[in-house]
Amino acid sequence: MNFWNGIDRLRGMTGPRITDLLGDAERNASLRAQAGPFLFDLSKTSLTQEALELLLELAADVPSRRNAMFAGQRINTTEDRAVLHTALRGTEPVTVDGEDVMPGVRETLDRMRAFAEDVRDGTFRGKGGAITDVVNIGIGGSDLGPAMATLALAPWHDGPRCHFVSNVDGADWAETAKGLDPATTLVIVASKTFTTIETLTNARTARHWMAQAVPDPGTQFAALSSAEDKTTDFGIDPTRVFGFEDWVGGRYSVWGPIGLSLMIAVGPDAFDAFLRGAREMDDHFRTAPLARNLPVLLALQGIWHHQVCGYPTRAILPYDNRLARLPAYLQQLEMESNGKAVTLAGDPLPGPAGPVVWGEPGTNGQHAFYQLIHQGKTPVPCEFMVAARGQEPELDHHHRLLIANCLAQSEALLKGRSHAEARAIIADRFSGEELERQAAHRVFPGDRPSTTLIYPALTPEVLGGILALYEHRVFVEGVMLGINSFDQWGVELGKELATSLGPLVEGEDASAKDASTQALLGQLLDWRA
Repeated sequence: MNFWNGIDRLRGMTGPRITDLLGDAERNASLRAQAGPFLFDLSKTSLTQEALELLLELAADVPSRRNAMFAGQRINTTEDRAVLHTALRGTEPVTVDGEDVMPGVRETLDRMRAFAEDVRDGTFRGKGGAITDVVNIGIGGSDLGPAMATLALAPWHDGPRCHFVSNVDGADWAETAKGLDPATTLVIVASKTFTTIETLTNARTARHWMAQAVPDPGTQFAALSSAEDKTTDFGIDPTRVFGFEDWVGGRYSVWGPIGLSLMIAVGPDAFDAFLRGAREMDDHFRTAPLARNLPVLLALQGIWHHQVCGYPTRAILPYDNRLARLPAYLQQLEMESNGKAVTLAGDPLPGPAGPVVWGEPGTNGQHAFYQLIHQGKTPVPCEFMVAARGQEPELDHHHRLLIANCLAQSEALLKGRSHAEARAIIADRFSGEELERQAAHRVFPGDRPSTTLIYPALTPEVLGGILALYEHRVFVEGVMLGINSFDQWGVELGKELATSLGPLVEGEDASAKDASTQALLGQLLDWRA
């Protein structure tokens, strides 16, 4: 069945309130699935059994495309590349152009382990002694992945302090460098091509800073790059350069060399557990029936809410403070992957592809944007996640309250509050027209969809599983939509124009630019003067 024809049919299946659907035990069971340490519940959505079955029909191409991805076929057709981030955490042979890539993956991982151990135990030293701080300089996936994961796994962080610089705004470097000793700092430059302008600008600034205390600053630099000629020119010894292939996209790269700062922070054993958790989710995705497959179910409710119900955004709401950077990480993963307007064939899409993805950890978000989620006019599908246990047993009463808040929010979104209920609450304070007016402000429409992902505790394995779950969700949605989830041409134009604008900011003639840009540039140059 044509995907968009199926979407039209599905639109005729919307309507029942979620509370009415929850009376169907069979339907609820079909919308709850387990895999390893995870239980995923999407019963608090308006999906019916009939709608789920049709969505599964629309996902019929997923198994063959999934198998092609894991086999190393060039499914990134606009760049003629395989898509093999899964190989970075895999164990089985994977052939690309007749060659098994896994020996190279294992060799690089072994080199990473050895270097990380040398940094952690003081074998690798700076001019001033053992390394106390690591600064990872990257942007996009070269920053978001390790920065998010290092924070998430803070209880396992027993190595040097880790810092992350991504923004070309000088304030990012300046604030990070405060209090650091260049003589005991290792700088990791993360750029596959070693040409990313923001990253290289920050790297040169870091090298100049280090040179104030280290005569040969390159000795305290490492690079995550495949451009060894450029890293050598920068002064970085090839033994401290860790490359990766073009079949690893930036937003999928935390599993390999881009994760070096994470490995230094938590140690190779914890990093291996992180990879193992992702690999277990890979195995589940490859073998579980579609109807019991967590990434597939997560994708189907995403299609249901965005393409069928027309909800333009979705919120990622982890009830774990250490997952504070996860919404931003998933924002890039989903919006850079599926923010597309044409099919694989280059034809215009008949409807929207990826939604706007945003979020914040609970309970902070409850005192920020939940007002809109509960009473705004446009429903926002919410994706909650929470652990059964925290990492601070002495503060378990905090975690019990955290769980209560997470479950309470999904229940409140589900049930809402009627005008009659609101009126009854304040009947002792108001009467007549004022009672009606005040009650109207306290009405919650309810029937707002949410899903909940629960797990025993946030460990390296669980974090790896969560990230792999969402990677595969993006893949499934992309297959169903008929788009390429693995290119990002929308990033390029702004980069090109920034390069052309550089000389104009220095004062060169801007007459070729549009009138608006000329006016803005003129005022900025006046103020700079």
